[in-house]
Amino acid sequence: MNTTPTPTTTRRDFIGKTAVTAGALTVAQSAWAAGSDQIKVGLIGCGGRGSGAANQALSTKQEGVVLHAVADAFKEKAEASLSNLRTKHAEKVQVDDSRIFAGLDGYKKVIDECDLVILTTPPGFRPYHFEAAVNAGKNIFMEKPVAVDAPGVRKVLEMAKVAEEKNLKVVVGLQRRYQNCYLEALKQVKEQNIIGDIVSGQVYWNGGGIWFRDKQPNQSELMYQINNWYFFTWLCGDHINEQHIHNIDVANWFIGGHPISAQGMGGREQRVDKKYGQIFDHHYVEFTYENGVRINSQCRHQAGVYNAVREEFTGTKGKIYLDNKPNCYAVDHKGNVIWKYRPGSGAAAAEDGEAKGKKGRRTGDPDPYQTEHDILQAAVRDNTPINNASYGAHSTMTSILGRMATYSGKEIKWEDAFNSKVQHMPNIVTAETEPPVKPDAEGGYPVAIPGVQVPGVEIL
Repeated sequence: MNTTPTPTTTRRDFIGKTAVTAGALTVAQSAWAAGSDQIKVGLIGCGGRGSGAANQALSTKQEGVVLHAVADAFKEKAEASLSNLRTKHAEKVQVDDSRIFAGLDGYKKVIDECDLVILTTPPGFRPYHFEAAVNAGKNIFMEKPVAVDAPGVRKVLEMAKVAEEKNLKVVVGLQRRYQNCYLEALKQVKEQNIIGDIVSGQVYWNGGGIWFRDKQPNQSELMYQINNWYFFTWLCGDHINEQHIHNIDVANWFIGGHPISAQGMGGREQRVDKKYGQIFDHHYVEFTYENGVRINSQCRHQAGVYNAVREEFTGTKGKIYLDNKPNCYAVDHKGNVIWKYRPGSGAAAAEDGEAKGKKGRRTGDPDPYQTEHDILQAAVRDNTPINNASYGAHSTMTSILGRMATYSGKEIKWEDAFNSKVQHMPNIVTAETEPPVKPDAEGGYPVAIPGVQVPGVEIL
């Protein structure tokens, strides 16, 4: 089941709409339901996004939610994250020293200790951590993307079915699907037919660069790469996968499926230093969908150029423009505004948490990052179904398809990409594992060149 309750629906309405009969509940109950009144949360991956997700998990209105265990490849990151979380949630952070796990196998110990796990390590690890959590019967929040290669995507889809059979709750951090602006826009497109049939679209994540971390004394090549995971395909999948997936997911969501092929171009123009690993600094992809719709996709990590993080779709009757500020509106083909989203208004307001002006008018929307955790924990408490893993996997595969097209310079079919046996992420990574890519004598890493077979670079 791929049920995603919307923030514009009250929790009571959602429970009423998605509750299943007692006779249908032949699968395992949630981890929480079998135990105490607490929901013991475990954090696996204590970087910025992991710490943010843990903060949101502890900021819900659910009672009995505590942070019980944490793990990170680097102990100092786990400790720094805990220190920060304790300043915000002193009573809810109940992690003693025995439940701070450092190293690449710490995820197993957190899963053993907790009811609900947050998976926010570098994306390459996601399929295997997800598999372990599902096999252990734990509820899950996992960040996007959910894999870096086709074998990883297939693993997530396989385990998504197991999670459904076990009645586990799974939310994927594609938060636009939980944002009122996007949800109301989708209703306008799908239910009100405000722009007619979608015939084309553009999606963008054009912005500046990302952090870089120098190699530390006595640090192994493996741990150096893990610490700079964003720059290595086996750990990140490139920024078209790690970042631009948000916009690509919106395209799949509004069109109603994944593309059947992709072709495009990309490379490195500004970020050319060998220290920047393998990834491109720009990608441009033309995705073609089964109904003939083409979506043009742009993502860029460059300074001093045009920036945009948004989506737009053209229909037979008009255009709709979307961004997460929120600023969502539609126009007809003469440029007349035919719909505009008003934050915190009408059906778009959540049951709780709105700011109100002097006259009682709602002036703000819930934070979709927070809403993800609110809904996940409510589903755990009330034993209502939610599982985002399948659409998370298909949007990840779409991003990977785009990367295959830009790395190769060729048109790639979905079926060929999805069935690819090229596996960037090893099945098991320990401290003794040799990294899948290594620097040459001058410290450079193999980088794809469209149209050229580069030694050490596998694409499809």
